[in-house]
Amino acid sequence: MIIVLKPEAGKETADEILSDIEACGLKPLHMPGKERVVLGALGDERVLGKLHLENHPMVESVKPILAPYKMVSREFKADDTVVNIGGVPIGGESFMVIAGPCAVESREQMLKTGEAVGKAGASGIRGGAYKPRTSPYSFQGLGLEGLRILREVSEKLGLPTITEVIEVADVEAVEAAASAFQVGARNMQNFRLLSALGEIRKPVVLKRGMAATIQDLLLAAEYIVSKGNPDVIICERGIKTFETAMRNTLDLGAVPYIKAESHLPVMVDPSHGTGIRELVPPMAKAAAACGADGLLIEVHHDPASALSDGKQSLYPGQFEQLMKELEVFVDASGKKLSRPG
Repeated sequence: MIIVLKPEAGKETADEILSDIEACGLKPLHMPGKERVVLGALGDERVLGKLHLENHPMVESVKPILAPYKMVSREFKADDTVVNIGGVPIGGESFMVIAGPCAVESREQMLKTGEAVGKAGASGIRGGAYKPRTSPYSFQGLGLEGLRILREVSEKLGLPTITEVIEVADVEAVEAAASAFQVGARNMQNFRLLSALGEIRKPVVLKRGMAATIQDLLLAAEYIVSKGNPDVIICERGIKTFETAMRNTLDLGAVPYIKAESHLPVMVDPSHGTGIRELVPPMAKAAAACGADGLLIEVHHDPASALSDGKQSLYPGQFEQLMKELEVFVDASGKKLSRPG
């Protein structure tokens, strides 16, 4: 339930109502806004009804949250959430581009690629130390050594980093090495992992599952936010359909829909969304045009030698050209490209 207080309501009133909500066994939420204070109560609405808060002299309205996902919904929070990844904002009027290889392969590879994407205007670096692969014979990542390289490159270049976490046991190590967690498509409904990330105050980029509905995706985000971590970024990365021409079907219609339903920032990964290098730039521009808050793009200094996803990785020169052409689309959507520092 959402309890909207009147403009003249003070802190004492808010504290009193929050105390009453907690005494009923419900979870109280305090959400001070620009114009007035909004309170929330999560739990059995029949219990809250016994308080008759609509009769309180300082309460303007009491209304239920109709969406199954409560805390990530626009009903719960009308204003856009802005998340900071290593000090770089994404959401609201800020557009963030994170680029880098699919996997951390070596220090030299990460430095070359990181320098290239940073020079071209990326505001963060991506790179997987742990790689959940369809085949058990494919490159699975460097693990702890990959995290060490990622952290070293981040510090050297002054760019925040994002890397995938695939199980609860790795959360602590990834937290120490990266600026943000990535939850991959295969782990979108790993609820133990989502709950563990909800207990940490570090941003989480949550990728859409390959066969997940938008409601599935937002409920997965709810797991993280409901545990106490509000810094979640939704990532559309394509879904499996009957189409076989591309690796996945990039569902750009999901971007404005999620933006209407949720206050969380939305990124798009056109690399996994298409699986074809030549399609990444046009789909990246389309993502900016339809209202996305950022992009996650695979770039490799030498895609031909990449240990994973070389076919969809941009060459540094292609990424540089994309960044030059992208800005007009970002500006047209009412946003500005975020820069580190």
